[in-house]
Amino acid sequence: MELHQIRYFLSLCDELNFTRAAERCRVAQSSLTRAIKALEQELGGALFHRERANTHLSRLGQKVKPFLEQAYSHVEGARKQAHDFARAQTATLRLGLMNTVAPLRLYELVAALRARHPGIALQIVDAAAQTLQERLLVGDLDAAIYALPQLAADDRLNVLPLYREPFVIAVRPAHRLARRDVVRMPDLCGEPYLRRTHCEFDAVTQETFARQDVNGPTVYQSDRDDWILAMAAAGLGYGVMPAFSASHPGVVALPLIEPEIARDIALATMRGRPDSAAIGALVREVMRMGWMSAPSAVPPVAAEA
Repeated sequence: MELHQIRYFLSLCDELNFTRAAERCRVAQSSLTRAIKALEQELGGALFHRERANTHLSRLGQKVKPFLEQAYSHVEGARKQAHDFARAQTATLRLGLMNTVAPLRLYELVAALRARHPGIALQIVDAAAQTLQERLLVGDLDAAIYALPQLAADDRLNVLPLYREPFVIAVRPAHRLARRDVVRMPDLCGEPYLRRTHCEFDAVTQETFARQDVNGPTVYQSDRDDWILAMAAAGLGYGVMPAFSASHPGVVALPLIEPEIARDIALATMRGRPDSAAIGALVREVMRMGWMSAPSAVPPVAAEA
């Protein structure tokens, strides 16, 4: 029994007309007739009765029809699964990464995607959080990893939290605050400030400073973390940095509390768009990372150069 014989049989069951069934299957009527006869010989009896213009199922045809329908359905299901698998092996994933996220954790995700899903063509871009969100919403990206205040409340997006990253105070080891275990917000009063102008939480930081009366002068501004850290190491002032971006020779990173400032790094996709095999693979690898269950930690204090 061959698959095309089953397909011809089921089409003839629907049409009850050899000519129409052949047209539906896009074969010559003689080919369809031969296939039905071969199937009848294999099953041991007539599957259809022809009475002038009236073609109808025989009792044997009625008996075998449910089984042949089920067999054809299973084969089509297997074919679809194979097609979906092939698509997954050749899918493209356009992934955005926030440019203020340290690669400490994300490089493991990229490595896992390449190792376990070699057929996925990764196209990775880095940009500011707001830019990533705008590109995600217009369809230029399939997924993005970033943080923004109120991101979780945006009903346009599916948001999967990855990990929570506190902000720390970056100062040189000789700074008056450097020997403390933690820095409280009031401790910063009067201290020269190194401002990260590209930070997606800059407005949150400024509002928190205002509420806590932290009014030291801003002595340096930059959109580059390495320059903020270099100025901190030079003793120009302190920077407020994401914990995993605060590693630099000659700088110590101190937890900031009362109040804490933190950001929630998340994987975002556009709500309502069809799921793709590539996004499914990305989500599975993210879940393997175990970030959601792991507690956030401030990196160890850097030794003085």
